[in-house]
Amino acid sequence: MMTLDNKVAVVTGGGRGIGRGITNKLLAAGARVLIAQRQPLDDELGGNPNVAWLKADLAAREAPSAIAQAVEARFGGADILVNNAGFMFERHLDDLLEDDWDRMMAVNMRAPVFLTKALLPQMRRRGGGSIINIGSIEGIGANPCHAAYCGSKAGVHGFTRALAVDLGKDGIRCNAIAPGWINSELSHGYINAQPNPAEARRALNAMHPVGRTGEPDDIGGAVVFLASEAAIFITGQIMVIDGGRTAKLPLPF
Repeated sequence: MMTLDNKVAVVTGGGRGIGRGITNKLLAAGARVLIAQRQPLDDELGGNPNVAWLKADLAAREAPSAIAQAVEARFGGADILVNNAGFMFERHLDDLLEDDWDRMMAVNMRAPVFLTKALLPQMRRRGGGSIINIGSIEGIGANPCHAAYCGSKAGVHGFTRALAVDLGKDGIRCNAIAPGWINSELSHGYINAQPNPAEARRALNAMHPVGRTGEPDDIGGAVVFLASEAAIFITGQIMVIDGGRTAKLPLPF
């Protein structure tokens, strides 16, 4: 089993959805975790001595420095950064407002870049680190009315490669994970809102060669790998984790 004993991780949005799966796997591997998000932690996470919470709005320019100060004060600094927090909305370009675009880019792109910048002194002092950005298969392909979201996630993939080039000399690796359909309260609600939820679920599963959609722990396991010594020669990569969905060519039958 890969271990992250004595490592400290920062996970944005780490208390729910994909972030919760990431936090669970990091804790199981022995890491201590600071979660930065707006929502309070549930009792299970909140009562764990290896977990700290900072209330943070990732759209705010002051959030990165506040997170860096908090992890320094609580755990002595960070070795691992998981830029997981993000959001999505559906707007056709005809209806897309500049304020919509700006908030999408602030949370999904600006926050990861400047949180990485804020944590660099700690990682350098601690001998290196691992940055894992959560992108999306929508940084590779697109669903309808997702111009802003797709743009932001393609940007995440791009700056992942750029940071890998710039930070390699410091012993800091930077990779991204591009999840496909991952089960969550939001995705379950979307399926249940379809005219025939059972048929929608069947058709969705059929799009995946593995026969199912993903779970948050599927992403968490990959994060632990990329954060560990097992991935010491891996940087600048985009790891697609989608059950084979984007590898499967569509057929009309």
